[in-house]
Amino acid sequence: MPTQLTHEREITEPVELCLPDGRLDPDAVGWTRKPLHRANLRGWGRVKRWEYWGIVTPRHIVGLVASSIDYAGVHGVWVLDRETGEEFAKDAVVPFARGAVFPDRSGAGEASVRGGGVAVGVRQSPSGSRVRALAPGVVDLDVEVPLPEGHESLGVVIPWGSRRFQYTVKDVGRPVAGRLTLPSGEYEIEEGAFAVLDHGRGKWPYRMTWNWAAASGPGLALQFGGKWTDGTGMTENAVFVDGRLHKIGEELSWTYDTSDWLRPWTIAGKRVEIEFRPFHEKVSRTELGVVGTETHQCFGHFSGRVQTDDGAWIDVDGLTGWAEEARQRW
Repeated sequence: MPTQLTHEREITEPVELCLPDGRLDPDAVGWTRKPLHRANLRGWGRVKRWEYWGIVTPRHIVGLVASSIDYAGVHGVWVLDRETGEEFAKDAVVPFARGAVFPDRSGAGEASVRGGGVAVGVRQSPSGSRVRALAPGVVDLDVEVPLPEGHESLGVVIPWGSRRFQYTVKDVGRPVAGRLTLPSGEYEIEEGAFAVLDHGRGKWPYRMTWNWAAASGPGLALQFGGKWTDGTGMTENAVFVDGRLHKIGEELSWTYDTSDWLRPWTIAGKRVEIEFRPFHEKVSRTELGVVGTETHQCFGHFSGRVQTDDGAWIDVDGLTGWAEEARQRW
């Protein structure tokens, strides 16, 4: 029999994120196995929208972001060559997020941003996504991310209050194939690579800190979050086995050394016993007066074990992915 199932409410039918007056719809609070929320956000100033894709291949790690924080669009593309340690990056800040287009549903429609030497486009359909990122002379990425039959993702609404809330979809362990062009050459992305989507829509407080970890391997993927969900009654913690989501409702304990981010991390709870050993740290800082961000995103290997809904413990040794701490003033 299943054990230790989450206390959180599973949503199984389409739902609007907001009421007509722009406040959070109480019926939207819960979690899903596939995108069911429509982010009908209203107002200006506190609204955040983004699409982040992370891609891990045997040779490279790629991160790209398209975002609107109302008063600015913050976009970027970054690549690490795992063999040489070389990094390729281009970031852009576009005033008032001019020209940024974001759909109100994950997995449908098209997202596109352009400016400051960076262009990102994501075309979504029921069969998957095509992701393009271009920073001339730096990075040219063109990949297909198919959606396997029966594949589940974690959607969750985090309610800080009726006027401050976040809807996120964390889609981990997607297959990916295509082409990556760098100044060092052209590379095929194929067998052994995986993609992760972070789809975000919400109205945020001015200050926030979060942890995020994601990892994948054949038939197994991890998705963990921390700090930003504390006290809300909801988490973004889940394990995926053969594409099936096992929701973890418990807040997890994160331990890491902020004086040496490359030392081992631990992520622990009743159903999670994880050690993460980084091999590379990516530091991102943005300062725009009263607005600022600082992120320490570490890439590495996971070991330990996690427990599924039926009580079975599964070893995660050898999974590759990342863990991060991000601090926001926005």
